[in-house]
Amino acid sequence: MKPILSPIHIEIPDWLVPPVDSGPSAMPDIADRMHFVIRLSRQNIEHRTGGPFAAAIFECASGRLIAAGVNLVTSANLSIAHAEIMAITLAQQALGTRDLSACELVASCEPCAMCFGAVPWSGIRRLVCGARSEDATRVGFDEGEKSADWAGALARRGIEVVRDVCRAEAVAVLTDYAAQGGEMYNGAKHP
Repeated sequence: MKPILSPIHIEIPDWLVPPVDSGPSAMPDIADRMHFVIRLSRQNIEHRTGGPFAAAIFECASGRLIAAGVNLVTSANLSIAHAEIMAITLAQQALGTRDLSACELVASCEPCAMCFGAVPWSGIRRLVCGARSEDATRVGFDEGEKSADWAGALARRGIEVVRDVCRAEAVAVLTDYAAQGGEMYNGAKHP
């Protein structure tokens, strides 16, 4: 079989553009940034464009929004189309660099094993999380294996981790998704 060589194309939902383009140019308060991300996660399930996760990249110094991403696993049929990966990718494209060392990642949930690995490689200096991994696991998602001291591992690399920002609000989105029968796209089930 001849390999398929073509560009990768991931369609960003049309509804995502207005909140990003018309939102405030800067959100200096961490809770405001998290509320913005959680609103995107809720809109993602309302529009049925993916799972109950969203993330955004902000400039650390000013709180300026660089890019936002939502989970597109189900709509794009790509297991790697997690919100954090989408936000990182869009920010790198917007800034024209893979180095996001002047940026923070605000995510509606703590990172899964894959997104955890992407954080240090992107150069991000701060990770802000809403819901915890156990909240996502409780509703049926498989977050993969990462060490119990994952936040400490990032801290040892110079990456600040802030947890539980607006946690109850972020958990409510996960719970609503599960209650509505949202797809739990966990790949192969393991014993």
